[in-house]
Amino acid sequence: MSLRIRLNLVYTGILLLVFILFGVTVYTLTSTILLDAIDQELRGLAEQVTEETKAFNRGDVTELSFPEEDTVFETAAIFMIAIDEQGNIRPLSQNLQEQGFQERLDPAELTSENQFHTVIRDRVRLRVLNAPLFTVRAGGSEDEPILIGHLQIARVLTEYDLTLRNLGWMLFWAAIVAIVLSLFLGDWFMQSSLRPLYEIEQAAASITKADDLGRRVPDTGRNDEIGSLAHALNHALARLEDSFRAQQRFLADISHELRTPLTTIRGNVDLIRRLGEADEESLHDIQIELERMTRLVEDLLLLARADAGSLPMARQPVQLDTIFAEVYRQFSRLDEPVRLVMGGFDQVQVMGDPDRLKQLLINLVSNGLKYTPKGGTVTMTLQQADGQAQIIVTDTGVGIAETDLPFLFDRFYRVDKSRHNSDRSGTGLGLAIVRWIAEAHGGTAEVMSRVGEGTTFTITLPVYQKPPTATQLVQEKANRWRMLQRSGQ
Repeated sequence: MSLRIRLNLVYTGILLLVFILFGVTVYTLTSTILLDAIDQELRGLAEQVTEETKAFNRGDVTELSFPEEDTVFETAAIFMIAIDEQGNIRPLSQNLQEQGFQERLDPAELTSENQFHTVIRDRVRLRVLNAPLFTVRAGGSEDEPILIGHLQIARVLTEYDLTLRNLGWMLFWAAIVAIVLSLFLGDWFMQSSLRPLYEIEQAAASITKADDLGRRVPDTGRNDEIGSLAHALNHALARLEDSFRAQQRFLADISHELRTPLTTIRGNVDLIRRLGEADEESLHDIQIELERMTRLVEDLLLLARADAGSLPMARQPVQLDTIFAEVYRQFSRLDEPVRLVMGGFDQVQVMGDPDRLKQLLINLVSNGLKYTPKGGTVTMTLQQADGQAQIIVTDTGVGIAETDLPFLFDRFYRVDKSRHNSDRSGTGLGLAIVRWIAEAHGGTAEVMSRVGEGTTFTITLPVYQKPPTATQLVQEKANRWRMLQRSGQ
């Protein structure tokens, strides 16, 4: 069952439920109002008859004199009888007198209060009022009324029943019409409202069949949930396209990176085979290319394990300035044509993995030395500001174009145009590893560069705040207490 049909059935069901509640309410209120009007009519008639009724006491017998019939009730829909103390029945309305009626209209027990009941006599529904008749004994007080009989006044409910029956049929047919209109209009409205979803579905299906992630679902131009869905799908497609292209570029770069050393190794092996002996130069070239392939595979394995979340990461306080000094001494001992300079040097402690942090520093410094021309300078700086540790590595190379900066930390991305002065080649994964290590430690990696002036890499890490010892806590509380005493004085 489609979403359109299900929504239409749900809305129609809700409408039907609301209409049923509305119909029951209207039917009940109408019935109550009409019945109250009939009861008021019967009560008024009983009061009029009671006021005009006279009682005569003859010994122990009380005789009642009722008003003339034509001055009280004239309609054939009204029936009235009187019941005296002995239970004798006296028909008062002419329609009962002519039949010699001698039964109660309502067999219910008679009391000293007005009572309304609905009874059925000869398949006719009657609304009956049982009204008591009171009188005052001769010489008695008006505050001591004596019950001398009852009136039973009934009204035929034919018109009442007919009105309710017509109302019921009217509500029934109104419900039928409302349901039919709801089904047709609801289907039309749902179809027009969900049309953008159908278009999105067709566009997504065509994108899947054509295997073209460059296409996008049509923009509905709406500011509702469907419009938000279209924007979200287009955003997801854009990210999928970027990921797919990155994967293609990644595979192409790996193929390119592996083809070069493999070609070199194969050429040297062929040369050794033709010469019949291994010369030192060929073995040296093979060794260099094997080391390069090893670094490439290790870096790829590191990033793959990092993406999978299976790379272990130690979490311990690390004295970052100590690692900083070790990396500086390590690269200072090398015979490099580029001068390595130590800039600012603060004592900073961070929480993290010392091996990964050292790898981050080595990648940054080696990257600066690798791509800085002969006679240039690479400056290492470690500083602390606003609770953040900053590792800054600056080189005096030719710089990087602004259009390349957003992609510099991507895997296998290398800016050959801005690095053409270097005769060294890398794997293109060093800066990607730098960014991953920085983010794994809750930090960030940023780069700023200007063509012809150089490049600056800035790694920001949160500083580790050592928890205070018990002695320090006691001392801090004592200092606060002294400050409170001084402020009180």
